[in-house]
Amino acid sequence: MKQYQTDFASLGLRIALGFMFLAHGLTKLLVFTPSGTAQYFESLGFPGFMGYLTILFEIGGGALLLLGILTRVISSLAVLQMIVISFIHSANGWSFSNTGGGWEYPAFMALTSISLALLGSGRFSVFYLKQRKLTKA
Repeated sequence: MKQYQTDFASLGLRIALGFMFLAHGLTKLLVFTPSGTAQYFESLGFPGFMGYLTILFEIGGGALLLLGILTRVISSLAVLQMIVISFIHSANGWSFSNTGGGWEYPAFMALTSISLALLGSGRFSVFYLKQRKLTKA
């Protein structure tokens, strides 16, 4: 595989994951509200503050993925988050359209995050472009 193909694959995954995390984080922030998200986490047996951290991670991490900043770190953390969510939803069956949401979607997001963690940011990222600009100067 040529390097530009890997770079475009990384860019595509970063855009897809970045927008998905932003959408889910903003939904928790603007629709469910931070306190509602915290209450939901408590209903699952997690501490309420985890809801706030999740909102922060999904919005901040989504933005960082779009920019290609800390891609491997954010993707690796996302793998852990999505595995936990997969287990939480496993009692609801496979399909995410099931009542309470199944584990298909978070499992897919975990695999996508693993792929991005292995690929890294690629050359279409803020750090790569900034580094390249500095070395040419």
